[in-house]
Amino acid sequence: MITALDHIAIAVPDLDKAIKRFMEDFGLTFEGTEDVESAKTSTAFFPLPPTSIELVHPLNGEGPIAKFLEKKPGGIHHLCFRSDDIDADVARLKAKGYQFLSDAPSPGAHGCQVIFIHPKSCDGVLIEISQPAADH
Repeated sequence: MITALDHIAIAVPDLDKAIKRFMEDFGLTFEGTEDVESAKTSTAFFPLPPTSIELVHPLNGEGPIAKFLEKKPGGIHHLCFRSDDIDADVARLKAKGYQFLSDAPSPGAHGCQVIFIHPKSCDGVLIEISQPAADH
């Protein structure tokens, strides 16, 4: 079941500059960075309980975030909903006709399992579903 808005992801062309802005200008607490090799992204998190802001930047200039930034100078990339049973949520949404960008969840930041719903299924908005790891 979907339980919360987990995070709002913002694609940024300069991760260090964006981290500095969110820390110094907005005064947000910086949780750290993590490279997610499977998604070809570098991420930075700013918790704003019960949700967070995730800055996403292409890892080694590759992947879907690099393609996004080729078309736009940055901006909101996706919304992420937290799930307590990602497999059940995927099955339920597939039964309703939702299209996903992959066949099954894959590893994401912080050891989560994640899957993305195709924007065509959600009025042009990319939606991620994430099930946190047991220890997060």
